[in-house]
Amino acid sequence: MPLDPEFVADCFYLPEGLLIDEVLEVDREASRVRVRMPTHDDLPITSLQRVHPTRHPRHVSGGLIIHMTGVAGMTHAYYVLGLRHADGWVGYGGAIHRGRYKNLAPPGEPIEITCTATRLRQRERSVVARYDLLFTQGGKPIYEGDQTAMWMKVDDKIEGEEA
Repeated sequence: MPLDPEFVADCFYLPEGLLIDEVLEVDREASRVRVRMPTHDDLPITSLQRVHPTRHPRHVSGGLIIHMTGVAGMTHAYYVLGLRHADGWVGYGGAIHRGRYKNLAPPGEPIEITCTATRLRQRERSVVARYDLLFTQGGKPIYEGDQTAMWMKVDDKIEGEEA
């Protein structure tokens, strides 16, 4: 499904920082989301690479892939856990327990990112989630991760923010 404007408005990042164009799957029972990330030469960080055709081909930056694990976790929190930034929920990456780059992802074909919560500890004002992440491009694995994020509900208002 195309990105829901309410989801985009509720995200921690402006649309240009989300870098996804579609939510492919929401499976609450399996605690999983799958999103699509377009790839092109103008991606942040990727566009600044010094490219050599055989030694260092243009590819989606590893740092950008880590950023996208957070976007996938944020999508999971919104669609599966029902956490809304507008309601005071904020999230932070806590730990990368395991991260493995399997292949380079050249610009062109989109990357599919699957984010599955393997453990959840939910309290009234906090959620700790452990996620398995899989990035694929054309069926080929790009990145596999096992990461933890923390979601917290805060009540304080930012100056200038409407109630």
